[in-house]
Amino acid sequence: MAVEELVELKFRLADGSDIGPSKYSSTTTVTSLKERIISQWPKDKENGPKSVNDIKLINAGKILENNRTLAESRTPLSEVPGGVITMLVVVRPQLPDKHSDKLQDESQKKVGCSCTIL
Repeated sequence: MAVEELVELKFRLADGSDIGPSKYSSTTTVTSLKERIISQWPKDKENGPKSVNDIKLINAGKILENNRTLAESRTPLSEVPGGVITMLVVVRPQLPDKHSDKLQDESQKKVGCSCTIL
């Protein structure tokens, strides 16, 4: 029986804080990692991700694809044997809703140019 390889990961957030480290199977998908990040997202942080599509995971300068496994996504040259792999977490900013867009558009229309052509 083959021994399943475990990979130790931590996830670095934009403010420099970390989630983890935790050990994951090399067969874990990137989507599963993102779901875990959402469930462990610090409650005191604003603008947390709502879905896996709001998150990009970056390892060794490459954005990881949702349908790939850790084994498929790893870059052995950038890893230290037995070390913790740090992945960067980028959260897509929330888009303002349509109502706030209308308010912004109206405020821009009310502001007139005070330029004078000579």
